[in-house]
Amino acid sequence: MKKIVCIILTLFVCVGVFAQNSPVEQEIITLSKEKWQWMTDKNVDKLSALFDDKSFFVHTGGSWGKEQEVNIIRSGGIHYKKADIQSVSVNIIGNIAILLNNITQVAVVGGTEVVNPFAVTEVYIKENNAWKLRSLSFTKVNTPTK
Repeated sequence: MKKIVCIILTLFVCVGVFAQNSPVEQEIITLSKEKWQWMTDKNVDKLSALFDDKSFFVHTGGSWGKEQEVNIIRSGGIHYKKADIQSVSVNIIGNIAILLNNITQVAVVGGTEVVNPFAVTEVYIKENNAWKLRSLSFTKVNTPTK
């Protein structure tokens, strides 16, 4: 009986260890959450530093580069009011991090508040010891993400 209990406890510990994010994965998750907050706050200085000069953004209404994304946020053309994150996963491949989020996005677009469920893909590249966002893509999903 003791042997079975020890095996079960060992399995729980192993599952807990493997279910945790690595420090690099956690760093990317934290950076992504900060990015959502900076978008909400219209903190274009922090966003400009995070966005790679060659970055691109894919929205339901089009795609564009860093300068246009920053200008849209600055002007309020899109005001990202809230990103309710339901799930997140990260895959690290060398100096590339791919983060997948399922979110419900509350935004004001053209003066109208909209709420959309999205699958969001974020691609980060680490250069000179700093993570830079290279791509942010919104894919609208047909069912709410919960």
